[in-house]
Amino acid sequence: MSIFNYREQPGYFERLKEALKSTKQDLSDKIDQIFGTADSPITEDQIEDLENILISADIGVQTTLELTERIRGKTRGQRILTSYQIKGMIRQDLLDILSSVEASPGEILSTTRPHVIFMVGANGVGKTTAVAKLAHRLNQVGKRVLICASDTFRAAAVEQLMIWAERTQTEIVGQGSGADPAAVLFDAITASKARNKDVLIVDTAGRLHTKTNLMQELEKMKRIAARQVQGAPHEIYLILDATTGQNGLAQAREFFASVGITGIIVTKLDGTAKGGILVAIAKELKIPIPYIGIGEKQEDLVLFSSEAFVDSLFAE
Repeated sequence: MSIFNYREQPGYFERLKEALKSTKQDLSDKIDQIFGTADSPITEDQIEDLENILISADIGVQTTLELTERIRGKTRGQRILTSYQIKGMIRQDLLDILSSVEASPGEILSTTRPHVIFMVGANGVGKTTAVAKLAHRLNQVGKRVLICASDTFRAAAVEQLMIWAERTQTEIVGQGSGADPAAVLFDAITASKARNKDVLIVDTAGRLHTKTNLMQELEKMKRIAARQVQGAPHEIYLILDATTGQNGLAQAREFFASVGITGIIVTKLDGTAKGGILVAIAKELKIPIPYIGIGEKQEDLVLFSSEAFVDSLFAE
């Protein structure tokens, strides 16, 4: 059962379906091409073709093998399955996997003020824009939000975030390039308390788990947040670019082990046929997915609905 009822959100499904169009073409449409309306028993060659389709959509090898083995089991004894029935089986299996990581609606935050959210990830995944889009979402539901521009490592990162902050009408605390990120965070927490903010969203420098100095910096920021606000950081969201496919899964695996992320936001789903990466993440890591990015506009960070996601992949 989906936690978030997407049917109560006008336009949500159509927007998601449009964003996942490329993934659908590489998944559901190709399944139809393999099996069509055949009235003969399914062959091993067809099942192998199905395996290739699922793997190319980045659903993951383990999940793919489990799904196709169930289909083999259903077809033993020359039983005939239609394309519609096969897609129904796959749809249900994917829904079972994804519903296990569907987070409670992200707007339900802790009662601690400010609620501190760290945004982490590698360079180029859309982290800074995800910060701004999340701020916009929370603004829209009446939360008082402050952005902390603590990515002082990347040139122009603070300027980029300030442009987004103005666009989303969100207050921001930042310093110049090269400033101490921990000091920026301290100032932002102080400002959040003084201005009675509900949420502090912290943009951190893009990093890989192999960058020891940046990982140590992140640990320092976590300690400062914990000293200043009880239980902080309350969320650590890893931003993943869906277009990276299995590389994104590897990033998630390493960040989870080294940082202790509490959720994953998958961006750029509108620009890839590899939307199945959400399934691989859910299957292996079982980390909540509170939001997904389906476009470039500020309103294109949306709550993740496992039911809507799967329905979009198999919609007629």
